[in-house]
Amino acid sequence: MDSAGQDINLNSPNKGLLSDSMTDVPVDTAVAAQTPAMEGLTEAEEEELRAELTKVEEEIITLRQVLAAKERHCGELKRKLGLSTLEGLKHNLSRSWHDVQVSNAYKKTQETLSQAGQRTSAALSTVGSAISRKLGDMRNSATFKSFEDRVGTIKSKVVGGRENGSDSLPSPTGSDNKPLPEHTPF
Repeated sequence: MDSAGQDINLNSPNKGLLSDSMTDVPVDTAVAAQTPAMEGLTEAEEEELRAELTKVEEEIITLRQVLAAKERHCGELKRKLGLSTLEGLKHNLSRSWHDVQVSNAYKKTQETLSQAGQRTSAALSTVGSAISRKLGDMRNSATFKSFEDRVGTIKSKVVGGRENGSDSLPSPTGSDNKPLPEHTPF
């Protein structure tokens, strides 16, 4: 397998395929020779380090090729088993969500939000009780009693005819021989 023709980007849909944009470039010994060696290195040590560098680079290339081959083989096995990318994604998301839920940060956040919700609920309950108490106090006030009496009087005048067996409202023209009041204050 030619390493220069391998796409090594692990997120690429073209893993292992020929890529014009991404190739492995070994260290150019001519350029490396132009840069001054680290102080305190002999030429023998420098040559030994260059040989080791070349060996490590070759191992990296080999590992990339092996990884690409393993990923192709894995894809073939999944295809034969009928496993789709969507199912793998679902599994990964499910596992990730589980990992998030068991994390300390999630637990602390959940606990904090729960406490905040309880405090908010208690505060709203207190406010509701206070409003209810104030409305009760207001209903027992003289002003509200006066207003309630006047509304009751108006209601009895409007609905009064119905309660006595008549289904009709009093005539607005006053034809029922009762004079209409000029100004009834509220």
